Amino acid sequence: MDLQKLQYPIGKFDHSGEPIRSKVAEWIGDIANLPGELRLAISGLSEEQLDTPYRPQGWTVRQVVHHIADSHLNSYLRCKWALTEERPTIKAYFEERWAELPDYREVPLPMSLSFIELLHQRWVILLKSLTPEQLAREFLHPESGPVTLARNTGVYAWHGKHHLAHITSLRARMGW
Repeated sequence: MDLQKLQYPIGKFDHSGEPIRSKVAEWIGDIANLPGELRLAISGLSEEQLDTPYRPQGWTVRQVVHHIADSHLNSYLRCKWALTEERPTIKAYFEERWAELPDYREVPLPMSLSFIELLHQRWVILLKSLTPEQLAREFLHPESGPVTLARNTGVYAWHGKHHLAHITSLRARMGW
């Protein structure tokens, strides 16, 4: 089994240059659709299936869902900072360590799904309201450098699809 394909079932994020408004609108649509697609992807899974890693040494389905909630909250906050501060330096975090915290085991998945749904509703309203000038605003990521809000929208549209594909490809491989 190709571990690279298991880790990146839809490939890595790939977009060169600054995205045009129609591409950003497409990405916003992807962000809007993710909560329903995620809910459908885990529908009917047993507790044992939810605790199955999507690849060797990978996160479980449960951890993936909780990670999406945490990661997308961080992205939403980065967006707000970039809109209200001049090129703020954001704080990176250790995603793999967060995935080992007790809430990733104890918080019921419907709670994270509802959180993702509500977060995405607010995020989409904000993203749809942004002008081209606002989409060009940047935050500084300490590891990867400056990121515009337009590009960040694409990264997180991809991020949602990326993790959704972890779940759906696992289901397909396992015949669930």
